[in-house]
Amino acid sequence: MAQHSRPRIVALTHEFYPHRGGIAVFTAEIAAAATRLGYDVEVWAPAMKPGCTEPSWPFTVKRLAIGGTQGWADQWRMARHIYAHREKWRDAILYVPEPGPLLSMLLLQFFDTLPPGKMVITLHGSEILRLALRPLTRASARRLFQRADRLSVVSRYAGRLLVDLFPDTAGKLVLTPGALRADFAHAKLPGPRPASDRVVVLTVARIHPRKGQLRVLEALKALPSPLRARLEYWIVCGHGKENYEPALRAAAEHAGFPVKFLGDIPDEELSPIYSQADIFAMTSMPHKLSVEGFGLVYLEAGAHALPVVAHGIGGVPEAVIDGESGLLVPPDDPAALTAAFARLINDPELRRKLGAAGQARALSHTWDAAAAKLFNDLASSDAGTSS
Repeated sequence: MAQHSRPRIVALTHEFYPHRGGIAVFTAEIAAAATRLGYDVEVWAPAMKPGCTEPSWPFTVKRLAIGGTQGWADQWRMARHIYAHREKWRDAILYVPEPGPLLSMLLLQFFDTLPPGKMVITLHGSEILRLALRPLTRASARRLFQRADRLSVVSRYAGRLLVDLFPDTAGKLVLTPGALRADFAHAKLPGPRPASDRVVVLTVARIHPRKGQLRVLEALKALPSPLRARLEYWIVCGHGKENYEPALRAAAEHAGFPVKFLGDIPDEELSPIYSQADIFAMTSMPHKLSVEGFGLVYLEAGAHALPVVAHGIGGVPEAVIDGESGLLVPPDDPAALTAAFARLINDPELRRKLGAAGQARALSHTWDAAAAKLFNDLASSDAGTSS
C-alpha cells in the first residue's frame, strides 16, 4: 500500500500545452495553483506534438495516446484511460476542466464505470449550450452533474446559463474566473504608453468568426480620414477557421491604414507586443453555439494598461467593466463600435484612465483563489492512502 502525504488531484484534459487557448491556460494554471495549495496534482493530457519540448511543470504531466480533439476517436481513447485507471483514482479528486473528457464521461456513466472518488467539473459556456441541445445529451449531462461533487463556472453569465438549462446544479455551483498567466503576473508590467500621434490597435486571438477581427477592421475603416491617418491595426493570430482569414486579409488590403498580421506569436513573447499598443480590441461575436464565457486575453491586455474595446456579450462584461476598464458596445451596432474607437483615439487621458483601472483589475484575480474554491474541503478523510 503506497502512501500519499498530500491529497491527490487527477486532471483530465484534451487541451493542454503545446495547445494554445484559454482552456489550456486555465488547466495549467489551476494545476499549478492547486500544487501551491498543497495538493499532489497529475495532469493527464494529449500526446506531445513532434518538435515540442515538455516544460518544467510544478506538477506531474502524463501524456496519453490521444490527439486532443473532441472527435469520437479521441473520446473513446480517453474513456478507455479513465476505465483502466478508475480504481487507482479511488482516493483522488478527479478534475474535469473542459469539454473533451466531459464527453467521455457522459458515456462511461451509463456503464457505471466512473472513478469512485470525488469529482469536480468546470464549465466555460459553449459546452453548456451544446449539452442542452439534444434530449439524450441533456439527460446524460444532468445525470453526470448530479454525480459531481462540485461544479464551477468561469463567469456569472455561464452560471446563469447552467442553472437555467440544468436547474439541479444550483447548489453545487462556485464561481472560478481565470487570472493572469504566471509569466504575466510575475513580470514587470508597464504603465500606459505616453500619448503620441500614432495609435496602435491590437487584437490577440485565433482567426475565427467568433473573435470578430473583421468587425474591428470594418469599424476602423469607418473612422473619419484624419483618425485613420493616425492608425495601425496589429493582429496576432493563431490558426484560421471557416475561410475567415482570406476575407480578413482582403479587407485589410483596402483599409487605408497599415494592417499588420504578426502571426502566431508564442505566449512568452507577447508582452512586448502588448507594450507597444495603445488600444486592445477583441469584439467576440455569437457564432453558432459558441459564446465567450469570460476571455482571459482581456485580463492580459488590462495587465499591460491597455483600454479595451469589446462587444458586451456572454461573460465579457465580467472581464471588461464598461466605462471602467474599457468600452463595451452591442454586437449588432457597427456605428457604436466605430464611435468607441474614435472616442479613445481622440482622448489619451481616457485611454490612460481605463488602462490603469484594467491593470488593477487584472492583478486582483488570482489562480490560488480559484483553485481553493474548486478543491478545498473535498479531499476525503482517507486521502492519505492509495492502493
